[in-house]
Amino acid sequence: MSTKAHLAVLLMTLLSVGFILQLVRRRRLRAKYSILWLSIGVVLVGLAAWPSFLDNVSDWLGISYGPATFLLGAVTLLFLIVIHFSWELSRLEERTRSLAEELALRSIEGGLGGARPAHDGAVGGTAAASHPAPVGEGGGQEPHEAAERPDAAADDRRGGPPPP
Repeated sequence: MSTKAHLAVLLMTLLSVGFILQLVRRRRLRAKYSILWLSIGVVLVGLAAWPSFLDNVSDWLGISYGPATFLLGAVTLLFLIVIHFSWELSRLEERTRSLAEELALRSIEGGLGGARPAHDGAVGGTAAASHPAPVGEGGGQEPHEAAERPDAAADDRRGGPPPP
């Protein structure tokens, strides 16, 4: 590679490191991930500044083409990152599930039962109350009925008609 190409790679790598630092500063990237990406950036800066190092590593590994060594390292690193993110995702799914179960238990203990009362204009605990009919098909308020009752919109916001 020419000196011009090495300077271009070095400049792009420094811009990438600057971008990562901006993400951390704006709190768009957590510190634990920024350490990973900044470490990768430092390695890339080193490889851009001293390209003969990659050739020496390639010779030591028995690989005759330096960029193939870089590609092997990049694919290996990305594979490890995907494994780490999969582990994080699994951990967060488990945590979300346990929090949802805990919330359900607390709502049951609090007497809420986890269900909101249904409202369709029906009185009592009929099956129609749990499955309201669409407007205009009986069972629900007709559009003209809602316009005649000014408190109908408030009923919908509260989940039912006002108490008697």
